[in-house]
Amino acid sequence: MTLQDKELHDFLFNHVDDMKAENIITLDVRDKSSITDFMIVCTGTSKRHVSSIALNVSDKSKEIGLMPYGIDGEAEGEWVVVDMGNVMIHILQQEHRELYQLEKLWS
Repeated sequence: MTLQDKELHDFLFNHVDDMKAENIITLDVRDKSSITDFMIVCTGTSKRHVSSIALNVSDKSKEIGLMPYGIDGEAEGEWVVVDMGNVMIHILQQEHRELYQLEKLWS
């Protein structure tokens, strides 16, 4: 992980943690994906919580001049993806996290 990647990762990870996301993990997918280098996967306790985590991370990123490449799923609040380039954040409700098993898929 380059220093730039580490700083981005740590910034995003800390803001996910600030919003009380649960079971936060980081997956290194540099050798498995051409889309991103790292995925932060975490659980929100409700649709509102999932959407709020994504909105907070997006807002905090914009405050320091980092624009998300995209955000998908915030209207539904079941699984929201925030694409920050080298780091993607997957925020899921528990039942979706169990169903899709991203940790198993990308390990």
